[in-house]
Amino acid sequence: MKSTGVIGSSNSAWSVSCYLSSLGYDVYMLVRHFDMVKAIAEKKEIKAYDKLNGTFKIKDITDNAEEFMKQVSTIFICTVTTAYMDVMKRISPYLRHGHEIILFSSKLGGVLEVTNFLREKNITGVKVIETDAIFASRIVSPDTVWIRGYKKWNLYSSENTSETEKNSSIIKEFFPDLEQAENFIQRGLTDFGAMAHPLIMLANMNKVDRKESFLFYYEGFTENTISLLEEMEKERNAIGQAYNTSFISLKELLDKYYCCMRDNLYDTLVHVPNYSKSISPDTLNHRFVMEDICCSLVPAWYLARTAYIKTPLIDSVINIFSVILKRNFLQEGRTMEKLGLSGKNKDDILKFIYT
Repeated sequence: MKSTGVIGSSNSAWSVSCYLSSLGYDVYMLVRHFDMVKAIAEKKEIKAYDKLNGTFKIKDITDNAEEFMKQVSTIFICTVTTAYMDVMKRISPYLRHGHEIILFSSKLGGVLEVTNFLREKNITGVKVIETDAIFASRIVSPDTVWIRGYKKWNLYSSENTSETEKNSSIIKEFFPDLEQAENFIQRGLTDFGAMAHPLIMLANMNKVDRKESFLFYYEGFTENTISLLEEMEKERNAIGQAYNTSFISLKELLDKYYCCMRDNLYDTLVHVPNYSKSISPDTLNHRFVMEDICCSLVPAWYLARTAYIKTPLIDSVINIFSVILKRNFLQEGRTMEKLGLSGKNKDDILKFIYT
């Protein structure tokens, strides 16, 4: 059986480690800040409860990238997506032919960003595939993670059709119920959080900035402000249509995730059991803004411009948060250059992704 490696010390990294251990894999973890995982490193185990219950063995936990890479064949990158390039710089000296990389919660174009990095470094023989976050979880104590949700459905993709077909078995070994996406655009924008998170933060900006707690999903939208999400869904669909791909509706997506279908998007959202205890962030400098704008809305903006598609709401969200946080997200985020698509027109991109 393969030795698996999990990079990160996030909620996702802990839950993925428990899941892999439950399947019988040897699990190694690579972290940046060892003091954050001191309790689980001492016992070499993580406790989990709810959707996955038990105490799960971890073979080793280290902050030494070279030692970690010697031990593992399949690597799950479970950091925030804005940290992907830092992770790749850290592990690239030790990548070898045959290594497999699975990007968790990759957002839009993560698989392109990573494969483009490998090309620039002339690293060959490494397979890369991505999916969305599978687990809804939270670290609740120094040695315990609460796995409160498990998405029943999701998509996966490599950089283009031929690579996805070659690499399918890598991810299906661990998650057999996942389905192959038509392309990285369909995979990357079949992501409820990527659109909902920045909009909820925008609609409740004063509350977040004042650290006034609220139920993020249940109270973040009203029956009126849900129209923001419905409008962004239309812009997403227009981008997909330009690149010969389609999406299931956000209402259907939530139902596929959590079996919670209602008559409309708002009612469906406020009946997702996993969202009932999700508390709002207390800062605008949160991954719901930084990650989802940089790694989802920004590449969507560039793909839309390349196809001459207008996206006024996506534009506004990027611009408003750029002003408030004094950042230039269109430069910081996943540009066409970072995706390896610089200088390509829509037809070039279509030819590439369906190769």
